[in-house]
Amino acid sequence: MTMTTAQSSAGSMPERRQTDGAGYVLVAFFAVPFFLFNILPVLFGVYVSFTRWSIVGSPKWVGFSNYATAFKDQWVAEAFRNVFLYGTIIVPSVTVLGLLFALFVNKGYPLSGLARTLFFAPTVVSATVIGLVWVWMLDTQYGLINYYLSFLGFDDVPWLTSTRWSLVGVSIASIWWDLGLAFVLFLAALQDIPGEIIDAARVDGAGRWQRFRHVILPHLRPVISMVVTLQLIATLRIFSQVYVMTNGGPASSSSSPIHYIYNLAIVRNLFGYAAAVSLLLFALILAITVVQRFLLRERV
Repeated sequence: MTMTTAQSSAGSMPERRQTDGAGYVLVAFFAVPFFLFNILPVLFGVYVSFTRWSIVGSPKWVGFSNYATAFKDQWVAEAFRNVFLYGTIIVPSVTVLGLLFALFVNKGYPLSGLARTLFFAPTVVSATVIGLVWVWMLDTQYGLINYYLSFLGFDDVPWLTSTRWSLVGVSIASIWWDLGLAFVLFLAALQDIPGEIIDAARVDGAGRWQRFRHVILPHLRPVISMVVTLQLIATLRIFSQVYVMTNGGPASSSSSPIHYIYNLAIVRNLFGYAAAVSLLLFALILAITVVQRFLLRERV
């Protein structure tokens, strides 16, 4: 009786599982570099934002002084105002044009295969090359854009040398560069829509616009949300095009937060103040992304 009880109690005890150390080693190949090169710099940046530091010597703690200065800095306000203008131009343009190009290619019209390559090609080119190409195309006297506009009777437009047009000129180059990713995402989503649903709507008498509005567009809702979110983040982080094409000028009319942060940190060695402005930009990106995702989820 006693032996039976001991055997039953021993059988009910949970077995000890041996931990496989190889799993931790494999995870460490990703976790350790991610912590060292992503998490740790962010934490160090948060600390630096509360200090005055020019990379020489030790950081001097100043509390919220950098943030107070940032809220009073007119150039910070100018940079954030510009990035909102960039967003109102670039994000809707990339989303709408990407969808239109995807609809064209998805229909299988003649030369759609060539169009697929041409629409996506700018995405694989570096931002520096894109900027240099568009500096030449938007040149006031010798650019191709003004050359063809002259045939229509328009005067030369100072795309990159005027406070009125510089932001538009940079936006044009950004739209051309960012369009390929949106095009590919929309094309993949269109090809994933079952053809039977569209055929059923056509049999029921739905016209082309009705099929697009009531059949195709609802299926594209998640992709639209993703494209707008990705493009919004990319626009808020715009830098390379600004640096190459206008260097933020003239008179900071085309500057962006990242460009201003670059000038603070690299040119003026104000690393503490640059870190504070960087965290303000991070907070703005996070807030706008959360709100935008909620609105699209509810209304698209």
